[in-house]
Amino acid sequence: MSFWPHLFLACLEGLVAAAVLALTALGLSLVFGVMRIVNIAHGEFYMLGAVFASVVAASIGGHPAIGFIVALVVSPLMVGAIALLAERLILRRLAYEPKATIVATIGLLYILQQLTLTFYGPDARAVAAPFSWRVDFPWFGYSGYKLFVVGAAGLLLLASWLIINRTKLGLIMRAAQFDRETAQAFGISVDRVYAVVFPAGAMLAGIAAVLIVPVQQAHYLMGQDALLLSFIVVIIGGLGSLQGTLAAALVIGLSDGIVSVFFSPTLAKMLATLIVALVLVFRPQGLFGAIAR
Repeated sequence: MSFWPHLFLACLEGLVAAAVLALTALGLSLVFGVMRIVNIAHGEFYMLGAVFASVVAASIGGHPAIGFIVALVVSPLMVGAIALLAERLILRRLAYEPKATIVATIGLLYILQQLTLTFYGPDARAVAAPFSWRVDFPWFGYSGYKLFVVGAAGLLLLASWLIINRTKLGLIMRAAQFDRETAQAFGISVDRVYAVVFPAGAMLAGIAAVLIVPVQQAHYLMGQDALLLSFIVVIIGGLGSLQGTLAAALVIGLSDGIVSVFFSPTLAKMLATLIVALVLVFRPQGLFGAIAR
């Protein structure tokens, strides 16, 4: 293939990476934006989503689509249940104090990782895609499932925006974000809000993992890259900003796809790190973040 078909292929791969990354990073950004805590274990919730999807799909016979659909429903719910348990038993007891929660979620990261290693094993396992049709472009055929991932992620991001900005639940979440004490004075149970937000952030990561696991194999260490890239996205886009998360995910995903195809994946990661450094130097609040007052 000539240059332009290679570029088109790189952009397609970058869009797939950006779609999954946007969902994962949105969960991290949502938790920080509302609760003002940094969840270091976020990558492990992503990993659990893939692992649970692998186990669920393997336990269901028949057409791969059946196992995938069941995994898409069950896996995020299981991840959300674990996140809710962690929020009630750990974060709530620490009164959501930022420094303490960082240490606590670091510990949670290793606990979840080692439990997965013990019960799931060290081997990476594949999950069959629910369908195998391909889209024919003038130069090559491309996986229809990967395009489905982009579309599904886009719909979920739109749904998240509508919930945050157009529903009563979103209004309550934003009230708790801007002023916790005032929200409590108006009868809003901030503890209940946190009990919704933290599992919801984990479930977004779990859904992203289920969508991508037919492309990437489930593995107990796969949460590390997801956490790193999510932090890169929320730092560039601005913590708590949905628009910034989407824009930064597109930048990182497309640059990763293009640079990886034409040069190397290592150079792509170096470029992402350079972008973060430049943002921290010239605009610490992120491209779409507001300056703290």
